[in-house]
Amino acid sequence: MLKAALFLLGALLLAGVLVAYAPVKALNVLAPVHTHTRTAGLAYGPGPRQQLDVYQPARAAPREGWPVVVFFYGGAWNRGKRGDYAFVGEALASRGILTLVADYRLYPEVRYPDFLRDSAAALAWSLSHAAGLGGNPRRVFVMGHSAGAYNAAMLALDPRWLKQAGHTPRELAGFIGLAGPYDFLPIENPDAKPVFFHPDYPPGTQPLEHASKAAPRSFLGAARDDSLVNPQRSTQGLATRLKTFGVPVTVKFYDRVGHTTLIAAFGAPLRWLAPVLEDVTGFVNGPPER
Repeated sequence: MLKAALFLLGALLLAGVLVAYAPVKALNVLAPVHTHTRTAGLAYGPGPRQQLDVYQPARAAPREGWPVVVFFYGGAWNRGKRGDYAFVGEALASRGILTLVADYRLYPEVRYPDFLRDSAAALAWSLSHAAGLGGNPRRVFVMGHSAGAYNAAMLALDPRWLKQAGHTPRELAGFIGLAGPYDFLPIENPDAKPVFFHPDYPPGTQPLEHASKAAPRSFLGAARDDSLVNPQRSTQGLATRLKTFGVPVTVKFYDRVGHTTLIAAFGAPLRWLAPVLEDVTGFVNGPPER
């Protein structure tokens, strides 16, 4: 009992240190390197932030190709870079998922909806190039955390954005949103206010209002006690709305994690915090048909 208690205490202290001090750098440094091959800086557009990194699984691809996840990170549309999320690319690749982690332009360079246009261009590039990278173009999922989950939700639910890039949400095998803001007006986060022209919000900015029977099957996860994005209003609210249209939805609420540690739990040292990686993997490998 004493050894178990000491081990748990040590694990909790390790999690606290990783979260408090440069968690992204630590998770990336500690990420295994034998699980994948990384190709960095592929351009999906002309700008310096219109690039993505590809994580190909080390294991052999199945005959039809690996399933594909295109991931967008969070940061209140103000901050973030794809290299910070190498641990997410590694985690998914280690489970046999071809993973693309994309940058997109941020405030103050752009405001809504330009970062959605970037995200749509990155997803369109991924749909077009999936087969050439060893992926299955019929098994492409769009995924995001926090503000990135908003981007992913808008691409999956509002056909305007992929249509501008020559594609359609019907090409997607699924949508994965982690701790996403899907219904957040009026905005309280001061970082996000200028992004959406607070208080003069453009119409149609909320993913919840774009839910329809055309939406792809969805996985929605959140920390049960998320102090930044209300999990009941956004995650449960969108899940309930999608279910009213008959869309298959998997909903998971996690204990022992918060808004940031939910995505950090993809990192190898912190996977014990919550089974979010296994749940996402199970969703990706689940039945494709409704």
